[in-house]
Amino acid sequence: MFSEFSEELEERMRLLETIDRQDRTDGTGRDQRLRQITRETGQFLSLLLVNAPAGDIIEIGTSAGYSTLWLAFAAKETGRKVKTFEVSAEKVALARETFRIAQLEDHIDLIHNDFLKEVDRLADIAFCFLDAEKKIYQPCFDAIAGKMVRNGLIVADNATDQFQALKPMINNALKDPRFDCLTVPIGNGEFICRRK
Repeated sequence: MFSEFSEELEERMRLLETIDRQDRTDGTGRDQRLRQITRETGQFLSLLLVNAPAGDIIEIGTSAGYSTLWLAFAAKETGRKVKTFEVSAEKVALARETFRIAQLEDHIDLIHNDFLKEVDRLADIAFCFLDAEKKIYQPCFDAIAGKMVRNGLIVADNATDQFQALKPMINNALKDPRFDCLTVPIGNGEFICRRK
C-alpha cells in the first residue's frame, strides 16, 4: 500500500503536513486549521483497516483528506470504499483536490454534511475513524456503537493529547460491555474500541 505513492501525491501530502504545522503556530483559528494526523498514525490506520471485517468504512471529520487517504489505501486494497463526512465547505474543496491527486476518488465517498444528520443511513459499520470536534465524540460513539459489526473497530484520535476533552467518552466506552478498548500511544494517541 505504502509503495504506491506518486511524486505528485507525496508532494500533496508534504504540502498538507506543512500547512498543518504552520496552522498550529501561526494563529490560524481552530475551525480553519487542518488538524491532521501524523504520517505514522496514517500508516497504523491503514494496517488496522486492511484487516477489518466486512462492512462500511467511515470517517467522521475529513478535513483536507489527509487521513482519508490512509483509509482509502486500505479500502482500495480490499475492494471497498470509505464514506467520509465533513461540515466545512472549504475543507471539502481541499479534500476533493487531495483525492483527485491521489487518484483514489473511486474508493472515497465524500459527504458534505454533519455526520449526526447522516448516521441513520448507515448500518453494519466495520471501521470508524473519529477525528472531529471533541464535543461530538460521545454523541458519535453513541450513534455508531450499536451499528458496529462483530470485530469492527472504532478508532478515536487525540486520546492522549486531548485526553481531558475525551475523558467522558473514553470512560463510557471502557464501561461498555460490548467493547474491548485501549489507547495506543502513537501520534496524538488512538483510542481503539473493538466490538465483541
